[in-house]
Amino acid sequence: MSSGQRHRLLRWLPTPQTANEHARTNYVRAKRLRHLRINLRRGLKDALFSLLGVFSAAFALEGFLLPNGFLDGGATGIALLVNRFVAIEFAAILIMINIPFLLIAYKLIGRAFALRATGSIVALALITWQVDFPEVTHDKLLVAAFGGFFMGAGIGLAVRGGSVLDGTEVLGLALGRRIGITIGDVVLLINVLIFTVAAWLIDVETALYAMITFLAASKTMDLVIEGIEEYSGITIISPHHEDIRHMIANTMGRGLTVYNGKRGFTKGAGANDVDILYCVLTRLEVSRFLSEVQKIDLMLL
Repeated sequence: MSSGQRHRLLRWLPTPQTANEHARTNYVRAKRLRHLRINLRRGLKDALFSLLGVFSAAFALEGFLLPNGFLDGGATGIALLVNRFVAIEFAAILIMINIPFLLIAYKLIGRAFALRATGSIVALALITWQVDFPEVTHDKLLVAAFGGFFMGAGIGLAVRGGSVLDGTEVLGLALGRRIGITIGDVVLLINVLIFTVAAWLIDVETALYAMITFLAASKTMDLVIEGIEEYSGITIISPHHEDIRHMIANTMGRGLTVYNGKRGFTKGAGANDVDILYCVLTRLEVSRFLSEVQKIDLMLL
């Protein structure tokens, strides 16, 4: 083989540097593909939750609240109240009422969230306008309870999908940052104002049923977002921390975190080191946990 042929052959053989560049390029491509799959899976899941939420809320409106002239809290409640006195399609009122809240969401939270919220609210308005759901019942108590149930389920599913169907929580976030109160307090004040206006303009009975609807929706929304199993964080400071740690990990099968801390100064004593245990339990496990701790205390007396 001549020197020229050998030079051409070596030029096509991969060098260590070229091999490293190829490996790095393949890694970057695989990483991007994985990120794309995660985003796609998450996007489909969010879209499904939001779509289910929109249909649940639309069913609450068309099947329970609108045919019986009932009200709810939040922006939807304002739209229902306005719809009783203004001869405009409810879907158009719902969109107009939520526009200021969507602008606040765009400014405070970001464009992506505002676009998702806009899509969900517009979809709710269109489905309410175009789809005819059957009127389920005219019993006032059932309308208030189950109208609130399906409305709360819809709002909760939308929140799990990264969106909202009611803009008052966004307003609560904005006001809470300015005047230093919680989002829940702002939403409660808005709803109290809605119910007061309803009692004044319509009658007290309508306002009372609207409160039942709002309470049913709120509780259902909490269950959908947080789940049935509500969790409690428990901090344990005990001289028997090692036995309690063993009980949590082995008997209850729960994970926990151990912090190194110091006891505070007390009269006639100084600070000394102590292990602080922290674990998260469901509300169904708290009673069992307390019983196991009592057993440890009795054994070590």
